[in-house]
Amino acid sequence: MGTMSKKCSRIAGILTMAGVMLLLTGCSQTQEEIYQIPEDKKLVIYTSHKEDVYEPIIKEFEERTGIFVELKAGDTIALFDELQQDEPGTFDVMFGGGIESFEECRDYFQPYTVSEAERIQEQYRAEEDVYTPFSVLPTVFIYNNKLVYPVAAPKTWAELQTDRWEGKIAFADPTKSGSSYTALCTMLQVLGEDEETILRNFCDTLDGNVSASSGEVLEEVNAGTRLVGITSEGMARQKILEGEDITVIYPQDGTSAIPDATAIVKGCRHPENAKAFLEFTVSTDVQRLVEEKFFRRTVRNDMDEYAIQEKNKLKAIDYDIQWAAREKENILTAWERLQEENR
Repeated sequence: MGTMSKKCSRIAGILTMAGVMLLLTGCSQTQEEIYQIPEDKKLVIYTSHKEDVYEPIIKEFEERTGIFVELKAGDTIALFDELQQDEPGTFDVMFGGGIESFEECRDYFQPYTVSEAERIQEQYRAEEDVYTPFSVLPTVFIYNNKLVYPVAAPKTWAELQTDRWEGKIAFADPTKSGSSYTALCTMLQVLGEDEETILRNFCDTLDGNVSASSGEVLEEVNAGTRLVGITSEGMARQKILEGEDITVIYPQDGTSAIPDATAIVKGCRHPENAKAFLEFTVSTDVQRLVEEKFFRRTVRNDMDEYAIQEKNKLKAIDYDIQWAAREKENILTAWERLQEENR
């Protein structure tokens, strides 16, 4: 049962009890007037995280603080579009999404420095702390173990531009998936050639096959519908531990390892509760979940054991976040035009 369903059940139980009390007392007040949640105990969060990530965090936050969370989940790009269109005060916190989107929309966020800011790795902190990093998500390749020999699997971004992998790559739509947009920008920055040429070559290699979501990428590769895929390290590691027959490759010509983030919306109605949530997301308890349950890399500098163990496998580039944020509209417009040509 999801978090929102559990809340509905809890509220329904309260309201049923309230109805009994009203009958006994003859009180004319409505149930809503008596049991309405106080404004200082509310928090409205928009998230692009999957349910298995946000649910345990939201549930624990509610239990520890007594704050009632109203949650809306969706695709990264769609939620950030809503951020720019909604009236101030519609929601309080944006939880999840690549930091390119946070950089692009930094004017919509209220800077806040968490109390343990010195425990966050310096390279992941935002200027003026306009957002707070949550987890580090290296971009990797995966391949189907049954259908691809290890020696034949693609090792570089350049290899994904060749005819050999035409129609065999699983890649999520970057106009919907923030992690996929990061992967696309990673490819452009690693190859460092003419952007139009790289995008055209890659679109030709995809042969019109674009996955609906980042989760679908792993499903397609595991099922053998596509032989290789581009995804985040954490999602791949989780699926492997669940028994899926795939292998992770760290691109030899370099890849990105940047965080997703959390931020307080400027003009929100529950700023103190929003600050409490940001503090919670970088606490040792939640960051332990990040590593041990979500199989991601922590943003803290005092508990990055997995990153230390795997440091020789990952060749991280100096990913240009500002460029990726600034060029987002141009890149995605070119992407959509090329996809249309391939239909």
